[in-house]
Amino acid sequence: MRGAVFWEPDRPLSLEQLQLPRPKAGELLIKTKACGVCHSDLHVLKGEIPFSAPCVIGHEITGEVVEHGPLTDRKITHRLPVGSHVVGAFIMPCGGCFYCSKGHDDLCEEFFAYNRAKGTLYDGETRLFLHSSGKPVYMYSMGGLAEYCVVPAHALAVLPSSLPYTESAILGCAVFTAYGAMTHAAEVRPGDSVAVVGIGGVGSSCLQMARAYGASDIIAVDIHDEKLQKAKMLGATHTVNAIKEDAVEKIKEITGGAGVDIAVEALGKPQTFSQCVESVRDGGKAVMIGLAKAGSVGEIDINRLVRRKIKVIGSYGARARQDLPKLVRLAESGIFDLNSAVSRKYKIEEAGKAFQDLDQGKIIGRAVVEIA
Repeated sequence: MRGAVFWEPDRPLSLEQLQLPRPKAGELLIKTKACGVCHSDLHVLKGEIPFSAPCVIGHEITGEVVEHGPLTDRKITHRLPVGSHVVGAFIMPCGGCFYCSKGHDDLCEEFFAYNRAKGTLYDGETRLFLHSSGKPVYMYSMGGLAEYCVVPAHALAVLPSSLPYTESAILGCAVFTAYGAMTHAAEVRPGDSVAVVGIGGVGSSCLQMARAYGASDIIAVDIHDEKLQKAKMLGATHTVNAIKEDAVEKIKEITGGAGVDIAVEALGKPQTFSQCVESVRDGGKAVMIGLAKAGSVGEIDINRLVRRKIKVIGSYGARARQDLPKLVRLAESGIFDLNSAVSRKYKIEEAGKAFQDLDQGKIIGRAVVEIA
C-alpha cells in the first residue's frame, strides 16, 4: 500500500510503498477513505513537536473495516463488522488504564506513553513497515495518510451511510477537539458569551458548537478577513481582525466592558494565549486547545487570576467511546454542518501541498485528503 511518510523536518513528505499492516487483538484494519489536514501534523513536519521518524502522519480518518485482529472480543466484531463505515478519533483509548476505567478517554495513559511518546500502539510496536526493506515506520495516531491503517477499536464509531466519507473525516479531530473544549472544559450554557481566537479547522468547529449550545455573543478573532467572513456563516455574531484592532479591547467593547464568559484559544501561540486570558470577564473561563512549539510558555497576570477567579483550562480532545457517536449524530441531524466546515480537498499525491497550503494560511476552515 501507499503512505505519506515524514522523514525529517523541512524534507517534503514522500509517498512510499509500505507493507499491508496487520491488526492485533482489539484492533481493526481500515481501508482509509479520507484523512483531515491538521495543524498538529504540521507541527511535526516543521520539527516544532518532536516525534519518532520515519512516520506516517494523519490522525482524523474515515474508512471501511476490512479485518479484525485475531482474538478480538466478539462484542467489537459485532459492533464493527467487516464492511462497516467508520470514523476514527485521534485519541485512541486503550480502554483499560486508570483514566479510561474512569471514563476519561482523553487522558488515556497508554495513548500518551506509547503513541505520542514512541509512535507505536500499546504493545510497544508499530504496525507499519517499508515494503522494500522492512524498516519500521512509526504512527502518529493511526497513521491515517495511507491507503490502510490499524486503529484500536475503542477509537472507532460507526459512520452511517447517509454521511459522506470525505467531509466526515473531520469529526475525528477538528470537531472532536471542539466538542471536548466546549462541552467538558468550557461547559457552554445557553446565553453565554464566547470568543474564539484562531479560526482554523478547530476554531471553526468551536463556533458551530457555540451556536448549537445557544451562546449569545459569539466572537471570532483572526487576522485573515476571508476566515472571518466564513466565520459568520458558522455562527459568529461578531468578528475581530486582530491586526486591524486590539482584540481584547474590541471583545470588551462588544460585551459592554466586561469580557466574555468563555474564551477559546485555538492557535497555540503565546500572544493569543494572553489575549484569551485577558478577554474573559471576572469568573470567566479561558480554554486552551491550540498546540504550540515545544517549550512555548504563556504568561498570566497572577493577581488578576487569583482575585478575579479566572479559570485557565487545558483541553486536548474529547472522549472517544462516549463522545464520537454523539458527534456522528450531530452531523447526521444537520446541527453540525460538515459541508460548510470543509473547504478544500486534495488527493493523497497532493498531501505535501496540502500541508504547505496550511502553513501558508491558504486553507479556510478544514482541508481533507481523499485517499480512495
